[in-house]
Amino acid sequence: MPLQPQLAIILGTGLGQLASEIEVEKEISYKDIPNFPVSTVEGHDGKLVFGRLGGKEVMAMKGRFHYYEGYSMKEVTLPVRVMYELGIRTLIVSNAAGGANKSFEVGDLMVITDHINAFPEHPLRGQNIPTGPRFPDMHEAYDHELIALADEIAAEKQMRIVHGVYYGTQGPSYETPAEYRAFHALGADAVGMSTVPEVIVARHCGIRVFGLSIITNMGISDTPQIATHEEVQEAGLRAQQKVNTLVKELVTRMK
Repeated sequence: MPLQPQLAIILGTGLGQLASEIEVEKEISYKDIPNFPVSTVEGHDGKLVFGRLGGKEVMAMKGRFHYYEGYSMKEVTLPVRVMYELGIRTLIVSNAAGGANKSFEVGDLMVITDHINAFPEHPLRGQNIPTGPRFPDMHEAYDHELIALADEIAAEKQMRIVHGVYYGTQGPSYETPAEYRAFHALGADAVGMSTVPEVIVARHCGIRVFGLSIITNMGISDTPQIATHEEVQEAGLRAQQKVNTLVKELVTRMK
């Protein structure tokens, strides 16, 4: 009997190793899927993976699509629409992000509790697709029960995690120190170039969401760092074991 996963995971920059925890039954390259975008970012494998993780059937994206690559928001979020049609009802999104909160440290795992959408195009712009209402509510964009479960797991494993608001920008340039200060003043704890459009579309489809950021560089601190894509990837890889432990345990216990 073919797999019928109800859970999907989007793996961001430097987080592809989580796929090695999946008992893979099938992999499909994005380039082999009709009308599917192709990831152009280094560190994104560009594959859909189907298999089992923590005893559950799952679907995973090894690499995502970004607005800064030149794709429209419809193309960026197409995979989430496909997930919904395949029966996905819970989505775990992950990303690498710059810290905008001085209490954070490089390598921290930040559970996303909310987001600020600063993309110049909204993913629901245009004719409403009848998976959800014209004006979807975003009061609980990130599922409170899954956040509480992650906190429980982290306490049991004596693992440091932090909570925060993710600020989504179009990229691809990294933020200036002044921008980090401005975003923090607006309520942001971390800044990145993805995730928000995917979450909006997922919630429009009624898919519940858990979001996780790896803090790969500190944009707001007493000693701000110069960020490079290579260093962001390396920081993501160093935090990989913590990500694997938290996500695998979360999937195992998820109802």
